[in-house]
Amino acid sequence: MGLFDKLTGTRHPSDGVAPLPAHEVRVALLALGGPEVPWLVQDGAAQDADLVAEWRILEPAWRTFFLRTQVSELLRIRLRLVPGRREVRAVDRVWQVTWAGDTPRLALSAESTRGQVSVSTRRWTLGRGEDGAPGPTETFGVDTSDLKDPLRDAVLAAGWTWRGVTFGKL
Repeated sequence: MGLFDKLTGTRHPSDGVAPLPAHEVRVALLALGGPEVPWLVQDGAAQDADLVAEWRILEPAWRTFFLRTQVSELLRIRLRLVPGRREVRAVDRVWQVTWAGDTPRLALSAESTRGQVSVSTRRWTLGRGEDGAPGPTETFGVDTSDLKDPLRDAVLAAGWTWRGVTFGKL
């Protein structure tokens, strides 16, 4: 792994992993966003990508899940499958979330971030640790790795490279 790969989050599959055909990689990625996870993977043609992965913040069934955290930033990952190179190119984009009561509104951040980003929202409450001493206890968290890690792991398991794109075309 080179220095630029480290900066972009690019990962290569382990040696000996036989690469799957592109359509099987696509199916594997689409299968990740089931109804039990707070994010989805869908066709990305409308967003100039092969696939798009994003949080389900606009879905009524998941709205209260996100409302509890008052999430202020949201990650959307656009994916392009490049069969000739056996790689999936990924570009992250951050959206600002504003809440009007319990309804979220999304807007592209005025300080738009494109490339590889990390967004995490944590809410802490005062509680007791395992030893009974007062201290902070995490009650809820949303992190980009919750969305990005399963995508990247599926790509690597398929014998393809996960290439984070910071500059240039998807």
